[in-house]
Amino acid sequence: MIDKKTFSLSRRKFVGAAALASTGSLLLDSKTAFAKTDVLKGPQSETLVATLHKSLTDEQREAICLPFDHELRSKVDNNWHINKTRVSQFTKDQQAMVREIFLKLHSPHYADKVYDQVEHDGGFGKGSIALFGKPGSGKFEFVYTGRHCTRRCDGDSVEGAAFGGPIFYGHSAKGFNEAADHPGNAYWFQAKRANELYQALDGKQRKVALLDKRSRGERGNKTIQTKGSTEGLEGLPASELSADQKGLLGKVLGDLLAPFRKKDADEAMKLIEANDLNKLHLSYYKKEDIGDDGVWDVWQVEGPKMVWYFRGKPHVHVWANIEA
Repeated sequence: MIDKKTFSLSRRKFVGAAALASTGSLLLDSKTAFAKTDVLKGPQSETLVATLHKSLTDEQREAICLPFDHELRSKVDNNWHINKTRVSQFTKDQQAMVREIFLKLHSPHYADKVYDQVEHDGGFGKGSIALFGKPGSGKFEFVYTGRHCTRRCDGDSVEGAAFGGPIFYGHSAKGFNEAADHPGNAYWFQAKRANELYQALDGKQRKVALLDKRSRGERGNKTIQTKGSTEGLEGLPASELSADQKGLLGKVLGDLLAPFRKKDADEAMKLIEANDLNKLHLSYYKKEDIGDDGVWDVWQVEGPKMVWYFRGKPHVHVWANIEA
């Protein structure tokens, strides 16, 4: 048990590390350069979505515009297209707007890296977009989908959901079956941080955190369903971590949020805190270990209202959903 004094101290370290890390300030090593694209200048994604919406022809509207409450708005998967229209079919100016909307949903340090990952894994122009509702006249959401990518821009229209709903990201950097160290993978840094936390666990904690095999399959929206309570959550509860270990878990959360713009990362962190950081559970899966090197490729952070599932075998798939 943690006494009240230790609990208070550990939570301050936990929240402080997570909040600081979500800005990206704890995430960069000496080789990480500032992105070529300055995503902080000019109109932000929501404004660009409104401009894009106004530019659409009647034919384009019929192809990509849907009511806000349409079921496709909340769909997520690892490789899918929200409609049959591809980004490459729009005008050059519209394609530029879509690209800028996408880039500005990400942080200055990671925007180009994330865009390059989408280009590598399928081609940004081969993705599809949909617009739900109408910007400037109520609720709306922009959704981009493709291989290894589902991203959203909702202008806070979707209440109680980080990122406007569940998202997906992934990377197959050097082929379908990646090596144990995942060379060139845009997101492997997140797993390295999670493994740093595992190494900081004591023997008793590791027995609880390290499970034989993942129980979470990849089944579209079922993958990111939350349980609503701590009942049935597997792995090590954050309440069993020491103050220093909670600080490391805060950095794990920060790394998970690092690729995304500050507005969305802050909202996500606020929702995580509101649902109690100490109710998060951390799991690693030893039978999913590429190279049998003890660096766990598959792991997850789960809470009553959160799923962040990192499946690093055979290559990286990441499913994320944070709710109020």
